[in-house]
Amino acid sequence: MGEEKDEGQLKWWQLSLLGIGCTIGTGFFLGSGIAIQKSGPAVLIPFILAAIGTYIVYSKLAKMSVEDADAGSFRSYAKKAFGKWAGFSNGWIYALSEMLITGSQLMALGLFTQFWFPTISLWILVAIYAGLGLAVILTGMQGFEKFQNIFGAVKAAALLMFIIVAVVIIVKAMTGNGGGTELVEHNRPFFSEGVSGIWHGLLYAFYAFGGIEVMGFLVVDLKDKQSAPKAGRVMLIVLTGMYVASIAAVLALVSWQNVTADESPFITALNAYQIPLVDDLLNGVMIVAGFSTMVASMYATLTMLTSLAEDHDAPPVLAKKGNWKVPIPAFLFTSAAVIVSVVIALLLPDKIFEYVTTAAGLMLIFNWAFILVTFSKLMTPSRLEWVQIATGLLIIGAAVSGTITEGVSRIGLIISGGFLVIIAIATWLRYRKSDS
Repeated sequence: MGEEKDEGQLKWWQLSLLGIGCTIGTGFFLGSGIAIQKSGPAVLIPFILAAIGTYIVYSKLAKMSVEDADAGSFRSYAKKAFGKWAGFSNGWIYALSEMLITGSQLMALGLFTQFWFPTISLWILVAIYAGLGLAVILTGMQGFEKFQNIFGAVKAAALLMFIIVAVVIIVKAMTGNGGGTELVEHNRPFFSEGVSGIWHGLLYAFYAFGGIEVMGFLVVDLKDKQSAPKAGRVMLIVLTGMYVASIAAVLALVSWQNVTADESPFITALNAYQIPLVDDLLNGVMIVAGFSTMVASMYATLTMLTSLAEDHDAPPVLAKKGNWKVPIPAFLFTSAAVIVSVVIALLLPDKIFEYVTTAAGLMLIFNWAFILVTFSKLMTPSRLEWVQIATGLLIIGAAVSGTITEGVSRIGLIISGGFLVIIAIATWLRYRKSDS
């Protein structure tokens, strides 16, 4: 596919830890509550299906990255497979979705912090987190790596702590030493919401794995490019294990019917047992999770804008780096996009912004599907790989189609379709003009 790139300094286990840091966020700590609402106790099935789909997408992206480690990642591969129009459209779809996701993460961070400081205006808190996130990006790849390694470890430790605490509570209840605590038995039947519940919950399970594609950008910094598939495989096995175990623990501690979209299911599960400071502890964890995934979205936006600029699919000036660790024009553009997304979040009603955020997630999944299509075009898939590609597209298609019959999700689907139409028109005008 291309020339071999210079080796970086990143080890495979560091990439795995970075993947955890970029993935575990409010999409899981909050979004899992919506998935539980949609699917009931059978929510474990959507998470397992989403993990399978995510693994298939990453494995194909990693194989292309090993063959040709390109900083533009899936956008560059789409361009090589289908032409300039594919690189242009994929790049802008991804950049736009990450800009919107950054704004929603900032809003969530502000709301979490108001739990402790309710008198501070939301816009002040949002501005503080935006400034801190941009400061991390300004430190370059090394600063981003160190930051995500630390926060990734913190988030993984928090999930493990929750699982351990839940097991202790469950054991005490089963042995009759729980001081009146009893295991909740309202999670029966397992398929309380039927097959349609699994279908509707699948999209929100995928949200919990959003960020895996950022690992594709980081493969170029691996010391041994051949270890990229191993890094993603280990990361997803660990992540899926923690996701499934922690959600199972929630379902063992509290009835799924008590879980709401307004509160993390982990807080809901532990609140009933009056554990001191649990609200503060989990709120702090969610702030850490939201901040690190927000920084990952900023990094992804900056990287994609730079790649687009280098290919003249965005103003070339954006890619100028100078003496800084990051291209300052692209950094300023990213900063402006953050400000605009935050203003939108502050001005529009909550539900409207929820629709936009859902749309951003659907656009992200579109990129994942295109990664599979690109692999089938650019590489020479084996029979097993064709089966994997078909399976991945089927799971992603099920997640997207599950939004059709749900109110908020359906409007998000319509909005995402609108964005795709706009980008399609821009792509047609861009390359119609260049071809004439």
